[in-house]
Amino acid sequence: MLAWGPLHHQNLSMPQSTIKQMSPPPDPIPTDPIPTATPGFLAGQLLIAMPSMTDPRFARTVICICAHTSDGAMGLVLNRPILRPSFADLLTQLDIKPTPPVRAAPMCAGGPVDAARGFMLHTADWTGEGSLAVNNSLALTASLDVLRVVAGGAGPRACLLALGYAGWGPGQLDQEIQANAWLSVEPEDALIFDLDYDTKWRRALGRLKIDPLLLSDTAGHA
Repeated sequence: MLAWGPLHHQNLSMPQSTIKQMSPPPDPIPTDPIPTATPGFLAGQLLIAMPSMTDPRFARTVICICAHTSDGAMGLVLNRPILRPSFADLLTQLDIKPTPPVRAAPMCAGGPVDAARGFMLHTADWTGEGSLAVNNSLALTASLDVLRVVAGGAGPRACLLALGYAGWGPGQLDQEIQANAWLSVEPEDALIFDLDYDTKWRRALGRLKIDPLLLSDTAGHA
């Protein structure tokens, strides 16, 4: 059964020793905080998988990098929608009212690590206890408070609920970008929050004026 994981009464946190792409953390209860954004890193940027990406978990994905420091990086996949359970089903599992909700958050599979944990990526016009500032316009919250606020019809202007995340160890994301696994682009609300999931990858490439049919494995990053 999907749930909000170990975050019922905790702020967003993740053990730095387990920030490894494609491997779930062995400790189900996180203790160390996610590193905050640092100038010169990619927090707030969107990653676009290169056409050569063959791993089915990341092929043609668009990922919002929520934290990136010398200790590693953490991001959420934006274009892998979850249809079941619905947002209302999740509220029922967590005994959060009102059910049905006044407002529903769209849901995505955020990545292959710890799929039982929920992360609400949202505009920074609303923040709660434990919210992480991704950049000047985005925040990340993993407390149940954000679910209650959104379900009640209030909260941030736009939001996306992700189950699971993608993670990289120290220097790993930088190495993958240098190896032409990813492109990066400035974020925009439509790419993050709209529901046209099937076109997000092409639209993200379009922001770089790139035709995926002409893209080679030797392209650099933006």
